[in-house]
Amino acid sequence: MGRRLTNIFRISLLLLCSAGVLTAQEETYCNPVNIDYTYMIYNSHKDISYRSGADPAVVSFRDNYYMFVTRSMGYWKSPDLHRWEFVKPRSWYFEGSNAPAAFNYKDSLLYVAGDPSGSMSIIQTDSPEIGDWEGTNGILYDLQDPAFFIDDDGETYLYWGSSNTYPIRAKKLDKDRRFRPSEEIHELFNLEPEKHGWERFGENHSDTILSGYIEGPWPTKYKGKYYIEYAAPGTEFNVYGDGAYIGEHPLGPFTYAPNNPFSYKPGGFIPGAGHGSTVKGPGGQYWHFASMAVNVNIGWERRIGMFPTFFDEDDLIYTNTYFGDYPHYAPSVPGKEGKFTGWMLLSHNKPVKTSSYKDGFSGENLVDENIKSFWVADTNGQGEWIQIDLQAVSEIRAFQLNYHDYQSDLYGKVPGLFHQYIIEGSHDGKQWEILVDKSGNRKDVPNDYVALEQAASARYIRFKNIHVPTGNLAMSDLRVFGKGSGKVPAKVRDFQVDRKKDRRDAVISWNPVKGASGYNVLWGIAPDKIYSSWQLYGETSLELKSLNTDQTYYFTIEAFNENGISERVKLIETE
Repeated sequence: MGRRLTNIFRISLLLLCSAGVLTAQEETYCNPVNIDYTYMIYNSHKDISYRSGADPAVVSFRDNYYMFVTRSMGYWKSPDLHRWEFVKPRSWYFEGSNAPAAFNYKDSLLYVAGDPSGSMSIIQTDSPEIGDWEGTNGILYDLQDPAFFIDDDGETYLYWGSSNTYPIRAKKLDKDRRFRPSEEIHELFNLEPEKHGWERFGENHSDTILSGYIEGPWPTKYKGKYYIEYAAPGTEFNVYGDGAYIGEHPLGPFTYAPNNPFSYKPGGFIPGAGHGSTVKGPGGQYWHFASMAVNVNIGWERRIGMFPTFFDEDDLIYTNTYFGDYPHYAPSVPGKEGKFTGWMLLSHNKPVKTSSYKDGFSGENLVDENIKSFWVADTNGQGEWIQIDLQAVSEIRAFQLNYHDYQSDLYGKVPGLFHQYIIEGSHDGKQWEILVDKSGNRKDVPNDYVALEQAASARYIRFKNIHVPTGNLAMSDLRVFGKGSGKVPAKVRDFQVDRKKDRRDAVISWNPVKGASGYNVLWGIAPDKIYSSWQLYGETSLELKSLNTDQTYYFTIEAFNENGISERVKLIETE
C-alpha cells in the first residue's frame, strides 16, 4: 500500500511540474542549504576529512544566479536561488578560491577574484555556465577576502580585509587598464569592540583577551547609498555575524549602522550568519547568504545559510534569522519569499531507537538540536535504521537529514557521491507507510531537506539507510517538521532584562513555561525595529554580550513547542 501511494505522489508531482505549478519541495527550503558541499583539501595532509562551504559570494548574471564558495573547486548556479547545480569550470584555481569576490558588470561580463595565495588576477567570463574563465593580465597583491564594485559611472573599487589588526581597506581600480590599482590606500573602518559588544572574540563573545577579526567586506548599493558589509568576530563561533557601515560614496566617509550586527544567528540547531553577500532575488526580494558553523572536525567546518533581507524606512539593512533553521518559503514563491512556514520541530528530545551505535555516539544525538553532536552506526549498510517516537499523532510536513563526516577519508570534489534511504511513518509502530522514497536517488545530499507534497499523519518515524558515500553512517540530527496536536505554550512570565554596567552586556531571565520546547529572545533598537533573535532550548536565562554601548534597546520573548508559538510579552526598554 505504501509503495502504491508513493507512486501516486510521484505521478502527481510530474503533473504539477508539467503544469508549471511549484511543488512543496520547490516552495520551501531549510537551512543549512542542501548543496553537494566539497571535501576540503586544506588539512588533507593531516588526514582531516570534512565538507565545508563558507564565505558565499552570490550574484545574478543574465538568467541565473551564481554562488562562489571558499575552496569548492568550482561553483554553483541556480535559476531561482533555491535549486543549485554544481559547475565544474573548464579553467579555475587549482587549489579552489578563497573567500571569493564576484561582480556582475551589466550582464556582459562576470568577474571573480579569490586566489588563496593573496596575489591574484581578477578573472572574467561571459559564459559562467561552462566556466570559460580568463585572466585580466594584471596582478593584485597582498589581498585576502577581496571584494570589488563597479559603480554606475564605471568607477571601480577594490575592498579587502581579514585581520585582527588591520581595518577594512580599499583602492580604486582602473577597469579599462587591466584593473590597475591606485597607489593610494583608503582605510575605511575597523572593529571597536569596546563600543560594539558583538565584535568581541570567542563563543558567545566570551574571550576578552584575544582581538576579534574583521573580514569579508561586501559592497551593496541601495537608493544611492553604499553599504559596506563586514564580518566579525571569527568564523568558528556561534556569534559570527555581519555588520554594515553606510556612506554616500564608495570610499566613504561611512557611518556605523546602529542595528549592527544586521545578520546574526547565535542560537538554534546550526548557528552563525557571517561573512556573506547580499543579492536581489526573484521578485525584487533581497537575500543574504552567509556562513554557518559546524566546527567539529576543525574550526573551518561550515555550511551555507540563506536569509531574507530588507531595507527599512530609515534605509537600515536587516536580515531575518527568526527560526532561521526551520522551513521557510523559497525565493520563487510570490508574496511569501523567505517567510516562516509555521512548521514546528516535532522531533526535539523525543524518544529514539537505533539499529546500533558506536560508543559515545548514541541515538539521543539525533534529536538534541545540536549540529555538533552526532550518531554513528556500527556499519554503513542497509541494516541500519533510526526510529523516533513523536509521542502523539502529528501532522508531518517535512524532514531534514544532516549527515556528518566521521572519519570520512574523502578529499576534494569527489564525483559520484550519493545518498539513498527510505522514511516511513506509523500510527502504532506496527503498520508502516512510506513517506519519503529516495531508494533510487543518485544525488549528493549531505543536508537533505524533503517537503512532502501532502501532509502525512504519524506518531512514529522510521529512517532506513540504503547507501551513504562515506565509510561510516553518521548523522547529526534527523529533524521532523509539521504541527503537533497539543496545546501552544502559555505566555512567558517574569521576563527581566538587566543591562549591566558594561553596557555591551545584558542578563535576561524568565520563568520556565510548562510544555515549552524552547524560547526566542528578540530585541531591536526601536519598537518597530525588533530585528534580532536568539533561539534557545531548555534554558531560562541568556547572557547577551552583543549590544552597542550608545544604543537603547527593546526586548521581548516568546515560548514555542511542536504545537506552535506563544504570545510575546510586552516590550522592555533598556537605556
